[in-house]
Formats: sequence, C-alpha cells, structure tokens
Amino acid sequence: MSITFIHTADWQIGKQFANVPGDPGAALRGQRIETVRAIAVLAQECKVDAVLVAGDVFDDNAISDESLRRTINAMAPYEGPWVLLPGNHDSGLTQSVWSRLTKMGVVPENVILATKPEAIELCQGRLVVLPAPLQRRHEVRDITDWFDDHLSKSDAFRVGIAHGSVTNRLPAEATNINPISDTRAEDALLDYLALGDWHGTLEVAKRTWYAGTPEQDRFRANDPGNILSVRLEDVGGEPEVERIPIGRYRWERMNFEIMDEQALEVLDRQLSDLGESERIVMRLKLQGAVDLATRQRLDELLDRWRALLHFLDVDDSAVVARPSPDDIAELGATGFIKKAIDDLASIGSNPENPDHEVAGRALQILYLEQKGLQSGSVSSRR
Repeated sequence: MSITFIHTADWQIGKQFANVPGDPGAALRGQRIETVRAIAVLAQECKVDAVLVAGDVFDDNAISDESLRRTINAMAPYEGPWVLLPGNHDSGLTQSVWSRLTKMGVVPENVILATKPEAIELCQGRLVVLPAPLQRRHEVRDITDWFDDHLSKSDAFRVGIAHGSVTNRLPAEATNINPISDTRAEDALLDYLALGDWHGTLEVAKRTWYAGTPEQDRFRANDPGNILSVRLEDVGGEPEVERIPIGRYRWERMNFEIMDEQALEVLDRQLSDLGESERIVMRLKLQGAVDLATRQRLDELLDRWRALLHFLDVDDSAVVARPSPDDIAELGATGFIKKAIDDLASIGSNPENPDHEVAGRALQILYLEQKGLQSGSVSSRR
C-alpha cells in the first residue's frame, strides 16, 4: 500500500527582515505562519499520511511564546502526524524552543518533536522516519550515519529527515557545515531522504531532495516558495515527487538603465508586467544619466510604485545628474549663484567624484524648490 507525505522545511518562524523595515517586514513575518496554515489545510484536503518538516521550523531559540503558540495553532487544520526536526537555527539545546514547547504543554498528540536520533513509526508501522536532529548549530560530522545501521521491517518504507549540506552536490555559494553524505539514501536503503537548509527546491541525489523554504525570504532565484508531495508506491522503488507552489510573496531583482524620459515608460511597463504587485518584494538597481526634469519624473514614478509593491528597495547611486540647459534656465540663477550651480552640475555629472551623489541631489532639491516657487507664483496671480 502506498504512502504519501508532504516534505517541507525552513519555515523560520519569527524571522527578522532587517532589510525590509516597518509594516512590510511585519507582514512578511506574519505571512510565514499563514503559510504554515496553508500547508496544514492542503495536507488535510489531500489526506496525506504525514507532514515532515526538515529543520529550521523556527528562526532561533529565543522567539516569543506567542509565536510558538501561533505556529502550533496554524498546524491544527491537519489532523495527521507532523514530524518537526531541529535544525541549525533551532537546534536542540538544553534550553530551546523544543524544551519550551514541552514545558508549555501546547504540543498536541499528533505533533512529534524529533529531538532524538530515534526511529519514529507512523501509519501502523508502514512508514519509519529516521531523524537526524541537530543538537547544536554546527556539527563537523555527518549525524545521518546512524541511518545505515538501523534495521526496519522489510515491508516498511524508510524515510530519513535531516538538515544540512549534502557533500559535492550543492551550488558553490552553499555552506559546507553540517555535512550529509551524498550517498546516504543508497547506503541506508532509504526510500526517500527529506532535507532542509538549502532554501530552494532541489533534487541533489537519488531519492534525495531539498524542499526549500515555502515562503521566499531572499533575493535568490533558486526555486523557493514550494512544498513537496512525495508518494512512495513500492519499498525500494522510485519516489514520485511533485512540487507544489504555496508561498505568497515573490522576491524580485531588476537592473535598469535610464538615459531619457522614454526609459521611464519602459520601466513602468516592466514593473507592471510582473503582475500581482502587492505580493512582490523588489530590489531595483538603477543606472544612467538624466536631466533634472527626468529625475523629478523618475522620483514620482518610484513613489507611485512604492505604494503598489509590497516593498521597493531602490539603489539609484549610479544615476548621474546631468542638468540640461533648460534645467539651468529654470533655476533662473545669475552671478555667483549660477557659478555654484554650474560647479554642482560638474561634480554631479562625474561618477568618479565621491561627492557626485550629494551634488546631484542638491541640484534636484534646488530644481524642485524653484518649480514649487514658480507654481506658487502662478497660483497667487489667479
């Protein structure tokens, strides 16, 4: 008889988003719990046999009791067994989220805290889960090695669950702490090895997958925002693994060059084409050289998109201010004031000058103030 379970990891409940301040950051933190609720609802609707969470359930061991309770409450829609594994962020120290949860008495019977390297039998013994909980943040040895020696019934599915870095299989930017053998699934005769730590969905070896974080949390295009539905049909057979997108927020990066006013229309269109703007956390890097009038319109466009996107982080340090003759004329300056403006324009148009950003901004402020004075004069004459 087949077994189907959900493999997820790296919820990191309580995660702080230092680069996303204010209400947008608070919404990202809250959404992580709502995504847990979505996983629970889906698991119940699909009648899966279990949900395995492969480490970093919580962002650290110091998160609030309220966040712990909210997480447990969010899991309530799924009435089947949950297996929660300590990872490097929430390692199973003597004083940890796991000991606190136990003392608080809020863990229901169907939620298993896999804090010891001991086999867990589920589904009337048809599924044996072998956990490798991290007892500290960093381990130098492969703590999944005990899987090889554990014996189980010949008709039971063997599933390992661990948190760390599979040797020789991850991209170059991955860390090498908490090593896991890339042949562990084969050596331990596992039907599946459920992993956490890498935040994107990734098949790294035979029967070995990272689920990735279900709610994207960084600007990296490595297929985040998913959970995995895993179906085991026959002991020793190939698992059927299905990616299920479940995250709400998308983290996008865009590089864009602005040289004239027409480029603003292109930028506006490209941002619009992303769709569902309220779900997007955007990092926008701009470069180019613009006159003061175009710079004013750029700022207006960015202000509008800050209100449309969930969060917009703009790096415009490479946008050089190059006032046009019309810009200078609108400032209406003469004498030494005009010379000062010319000096600012010269500095602002030279990206090699360390003061070019300050000079460019000073010119923009002068330009906007002059436009405001002109507008006020027109209004007063009406």
